[in-house]
Amino acid sequence: MRKEDGLLAGEHSGHYFFKDLYYADSGMLASLIVLEIISKSSLPFSSLTKEFDVYFDSGEINTKVADTNAKIDEIAKKYSDGVHSTLDGLSVYFEDWWFSLRPSNTEPLLRLNVEAKTEKLMEEKRDELLKTIRE
Repeated sequence: MRKEDGLLAGEHSGHYFFKDLYYADSGMLASLIVLEIISKSSLPFSSLTKEFDVYFDSGEINTKVADTNAKIDEIAKKYSDGVHSTLDGLSVYFEDWWFSLRPSNTEPLLRLNVEAKTEKLMEEKRDELLKTIRE
């Protein structure tokens, strides 16, 4: 966020970071901004966010794993045909879907998020990844 001089950054886990708040995370500020937007609109919140819902998502799925780094390496090899980012764990991007797999900082867990252009594809890839993670 600092590198790109971004105004706002967010995570699936519900953390929102604001440049004007010294790049700090504030769920309270995010909530107040959303409430302000809703109060100024005659539309329901679901209509206001519809244009941003372009992917079907799994939500964050946590799995207890004995060796998180070894499992991430295994997944990276299995999905070597995608575009990889290791900025925070492992993210792999394909044309019509992507996933993020990262270790928890406080527990022996891997946190998985999957998004795809169709619900069927998201469910297929989610289940495929979970099977590998839980083996």
